[in-house]
Amino acid sequence: MLYKAKKVPMKSSYETNLTIQLEHLRLPPFPQAAMRVLRLVNDANVPLGHLSSVISADAAFCSEVLAIANSCLFAPRFPVTNIMHAIAVLGATRLNAICLTVGVRTYMGKLLNQAAMHAIWRHNLATALIAEQIATSSHLDSAVAYTSGILHDIGRLALVIIRPKEYCDLVQSHIGSASSLMICERELFGYDHCQIGGQLAKDWKLPDQFFPVAEKHHQPVDPNDLSSMTALIKMSCMIADSLGFPAFEGCAVVPFTEAINQLPKVAKDRFPPDPEWMSFNITTKINAAEAV
Repeated sequence: MLYKAKKVPMKSSYETNLTIQLEHLRLPPFPQAAMRVLRLVNDANVPLGHLSSVISADAAFCSEVLAIANSCLFAPRFPVTNIMHAIAVLGATRLNAICLTVGVRTYMGKLLNQAAMHAIWRHNLATALIAEQIATSSHLDSAVAYTSGILHDIGRLALVIIRPKEYCDLVQSHIGSASSLMICERELFGYDHCQIGGQLAKDWKLPDQFFPVAEKHHQPVDPNDLSSMTALIKMSCMIADSLGFPAFEGCAVVPFTEAINQLPKVAKDRFPPDPEWMSFNITTKINAAEAV
């Protein structure tokens, strides 16, 4: 019997060229401590002692996690002095979110001090917090929702690393829709933030569910299907914009009431009708996280 070779899907010339371009850019790898925690924290079979040792092995990363656990976000009754205590205070779900937030912030470093990039970062955090709230009220995985919110614009943050001044100037001077900004990104780089975001999700070996969120969050989705994380993130972005957390100045903003009314009833009923209260609540959480 003749052996039949298995067909291997061929990459398109565009995908091949994009991969070559990204390899040439030599973007720094995602912080290893954050990546290892992301892979371990959702595995119920991983001993907490092992998870603790992974975090503790990176002194800077460990210090940030402890600082967040001691911050006003959690207001523990007694000081949190070690990672095992921090895990108990935070819980696995929140630890997942915090480690990712710290990882992305570490990856960006001082670039987040630039005004244009700081706005994108706050937009990501607001999107993550809103997605987490929608997921919780809809009985979906809130940890995946929060993580997706942080990662959906990872490609945009990567563009800053590649050519910081040019991209900051582009974002600051841009007035128009997200789609027109993406056209400008392609003219400047040869690819937009969604394309590089999807590629980075693969190159960094992020869990599979984050690839479509990074690559397709600007594509048309069914707003009623919030079980699709891409649809949930797109809706969360819209709400973040309406609450005053746009990724860039001049983007078209849907009024808060209209954005909320597009949510399924089970999620809509959990949102307060007062956008000012919700905006204040999100701002408080973002400011507390940034103060660490």
